[in-house]
Amino acid sequence: MHSNTQQTGHDTATIGGGCFWCLDAVFRKIQGVMTVASGFAGGDAATARYEIACSGQSDHIEVVHIEFDPAILPYEQLLAVFFAAHDPTQINRQGHDVGPQYRSVIFHHGDGQRQTAQNMMNEMTTQALFDDPIATELRPAMPFYPAPDGHQDFYNLRQDVPYCHIIIQPKLDKIQRLFGERLI
Repeated sequence: MHSNTQQTGHDTATIGGGCFWCLDAVFRKIQGVMTVASGFAGGDAATARYEIACSGQSDHIEVVHIEFDPAILPYEQLLAVFFAAHDPTQINRQGHDVGPQYRSVIFHHGDGQRQTAQNMMNEMTTQALFDDPIATELRPAMPFYPAPDGHQDFYNLRQDVPYCHIIIQPKLDKIQRLFGERLI
């Protein structure tokens, strides 16, 4: 997959950092994000179903697929939000969500994104921003498989679910504190 910034004025990012409901909620609030879709990457079409992916028995990772305008939201800023919205040092988990489907990953769409992500991770390591090593995987983009409709925009549509208050809301509060000027 290639970046198409010059042709259409937008670019694509595919990232995973725990349950896709969390990143979906975060990126829907960021200026410059045009669309967010929750789904799966890293596996094949035959196992791109929620029940299989959530079992940890497939190669799929829960991700969000984001279309964004780099003139408003440069890729570096998108990644800054990503790294702030989850713990990139955890392996195969985020908090209470445990399994390989919840690992931290950036599926880069081209050499520019790969280099930007690698540079950011190197800089965070040099600055010792985390007590533990960064475990975020950097992989070439793979096919994205959208999750069922009930998982899209989950936070905004299902705020009655305790997971939204206990897990997602604190992430949104953190993003508000760190990136308030970038929120819509």
